[in-house]
Amino acid sequence: MTDNARDIETLIELMARLPGLGPRSARRAVLHLIQKRAILMGPLAQAMQQVAATARECLNCGNIGTAEICEICRNEKRANGLICVVEDVADLWAMERGQSFSGRYHVLGGTLSALDSVGPEDLRIPRLVDRVASESITEVILALNATVDGQTTAHYIAEQLEGAGVSVTSLAQGVPIGGELDYLDDGTITAALQARKRF
Repeated sequence: MTDNARDIETLIELMARLPGLGPRSARRAVLHLIQKRAILMGPLAQAMQQVAATARECLNCGNIGTAEICEICRNEKRANGLICVVEDVADLWAMERGQSFSGRYHVLGGTLSALDSVGPEDLRIPRLVDRVASESITEVILALNATVDGQTTAHYIAEQLEGAGVSVTSLAQGVPIGGELDYLDDGTITAALQARKRF
């Protein structure tokens, strides 16, 4: 195998590691990139290099952006007493796509899982409790996936916030058991957010 062929195979192997891409899909994607390298591959490589150098987690909520404090946390109009708690950044982006939530977010970075030895200190739960105490929060919306680990995490957070003087609610209709926010359409997310109920 020539050096050039090895480079292409390496690119295919790296692409195949991405979610939703297997070896065959990665091969097709790489072939398309090579065929359109003048208009796709160069700009893509440059954008990836730029993001690799500048992307960081928001110190306040855990969102991904290019500043220490993300745009949502800096927006004073969104300091309305509402925090929507999500498992990961993909869920935050899904909520934002629906354009139906105007508060701030808190990204946990996963869910509690005894099987995987993930405890509260491994997530951003202590930071959430601190934020509720310091940011004049009136409602915490638990927008966690309707899985066993998601619901276990929701119950744990609700217990931690007992006596904090905040309303703890969860998404309601439209989110199926076992469903994940990132895969729901915008209308379903909007309906679930509007029909949230006390947790």
